[in-house]
Amino acid sequence: MSASTDHLPHSVALVGNPNCGKTALFNLLTGARQKVANYAGVTVERKVGQARLADGRMVQVIDLPGAYSLTPATPDEQVTLEVIEGRRPGERQPDAVVAVVDATNLRMNLRLVLELKRLGRPMVVALNMADVARARGLTIDTAALSAALGCPVVETVAVRRNGHAALLAQLGHWQLPAPAAAAAPVQVTPADPVELQAEVRRIIGLAVRGAPGAQAADRLQLTLDRWVLHPVWGLVILAAVLFTVFQAVFAWAAVPMDLIKEGMAGLGESLSTHMADGPLRSLLVDGAIAGAGAVLVFLPQILILFFFILVLEDSGYLPRAAFLLDTAMGKVGLSGRAFIPLLSSFACAVPGILATRTIAHWKDRLATIMVAPLMTCSARLPVYALLIGAFIPDQSVGPFNLRGLVLFALYVAGVVSACIVAWIFKRVWLRSSYQPLMLELPPYRWPGARNLALGLWERARIFVQRVGTIIFALSVLLWFLSTHPAPPEGATLSAIQYSFAGQLGRALEHVFAPIGFNWQICIALVPGMAAREVAVGALGTVYALSANGDGVADALAPMIAAQWGLPTALALLAWYVFAPQCIATLATVKRETNGWHWPLTMMAYLFGLAYLAAFVTYRAALALGL
Repeated sequence: MSASTDHLPHSVALVGNPNCGKTALFNLLTGARQKVANYAGVTVERKVGQARLADGRMVQVIDLPGAYSLTPATPDEQVTLEVIEGRRPGERQPDAVVAVVDATNLRMNLRLVLELKRLGRPMVVALNMADVARARGLTIDTAALSAALGCPVVETVAVRRNGHAALLAQLGHWQLPAPAAAAAPVQVTPADPVELQAEVRRIIGLAVRGAPGAQAADRLQLTLDRWVLHPVWGLVILAAVLFTVFQAVFAWAAVPMDLIKEGMAGLGESLSTHMADGPLRSLLVDGAIAGAGAVLVFLPQILILFFFILVLEDSGYLPRAAFLLDTAMGKVGLSGRAFIPLLSSFACAVPGILATRTIAHWKDRLATIMVAPLMTCSARLPVYALLIGAFIPDQSVGPFNLRGLVLFALYVAGVVSACIVAWIFKRVWLRSSYQPLMLELPPYRWPGARNLALGLWERARIFVQRVGTIIFALSVLLWFLSTHPAPPEGATLSAIQYSFAGQLGRALEHVFAPIGFNWQICIALVPGMAAREVAVGALGTVYALSANGDGVADALAPMIAAQWGLPTALALLAWYVFAPQCIATLATVKRETNGWHWPLTMMAYLFGLAYLAAFVTYRAALALGL
């Protein structure tokens, strides 16, 4: 074969409907060889990785955002179209397209495949979830389907270890036009939906046999939906699921947290023993270990929270929860489609805000963006865990753990506050009519162990990276501000009170004294604007330097329990229900809304609510004699 025709694709783009298993297939193809970022100029996630073929050669794989059509209705679909057409600035047009389709739902998925075919791009169809289709009694003739579509068709099972073997083999032997010929930009013209659907029916008639509705698996799906989508029992099930998640965050994390805590304490003691007293030892023990180490201990709780979110997402439960809550959310002015972005915000407000791109109406989307930070993100979890562990007894209340109940109450407070704020926004600034939710419900699936492992690994890597970069840097900066300048001769107070940090804390104490915050808390609030969890590390650094003796980092909880009153702790918990957003969230809101008006509005109203909630909580606790 000539060099112009014997060409391996250097890059392939995965394209498919949402819920077709496209991202799971991407994870299987690329493993750890992937990078996640945003497309230039837009906050749409860009995933790129490397797939290794049988002969050792590498192929770049691009996971494009999910799309139902090449006639874009959302920013996600617009980016997908521009990348495939080769019109995306700074993005090289992929050599070929892998159209990922759900084998159990060809009637929906083949519409996009036919639109892709009209582009004339080299394409292979990955018939994903082929095993589920067979279990439901569907027989798909891949040869007939390939002939009808005019492109190769291979079966894949993205949740199995070698479920991508046929696709890799196809890529390894695929003969494509030379890159120069394939790189010319193409322009899509909208397809007639009636003609598309007629063609889909014709192809299904040629290639598909069997009636899935008669199979036991489908009867089980319908039975589950009768309970999960029931207007009463469905809400009970959802509440039970969420309650279980928050109980597990404390119950399951105790042992690994203790191990991390003991390891950090041992490291601090070892350095204190083997290093001479001086600035370097103070930097390592009081700055790095007391600061970054105090945050690292909460990694197990964050991973447990992410584990449940990934399980609920992969199982197909989340879209059903969105559908179930549509009416209730409509009463406060939000669409049921806002449920998934808001649930994502429990992990982090940034991806939650990015997920609002699926909301078509701008006012509904903006209202969701403005309340997303009220969902209790995982960065608050270290603060909650520290305060609850220090002030709430570890005891049972019936079958439940009291600390888990308090944590659940804090999450509920965030949700209720979001509903109230959304109701006000939609009736004062963002008035619009209610839009009923139209949503495709994917089939129930067992979450893939590989996807769960990769998702947890990615989250752990990001968290540890934050601890090793942002949090470490802020801890070192705070250590410097807490140790300079040195106390004057004859000083009677602790050294930190004469430092820059101590002076800043004393100045802010005048503002925060009415809500019960001391100067140490005031210091911790400042770096907490960069990343919420830094507040715990900042407290560790401040108290390590403002108290006497060694080993302060591993004794932060009992130290603040001895020095603070319960009203102060409750006020700080109330503050963090509404705490002003971290810089990353405000920057994301700025990009999503194309200006500083809404991020500044968000920061102002959250600060006001946080101060008001802390003031009321503190004064009420004092009045009750707590």
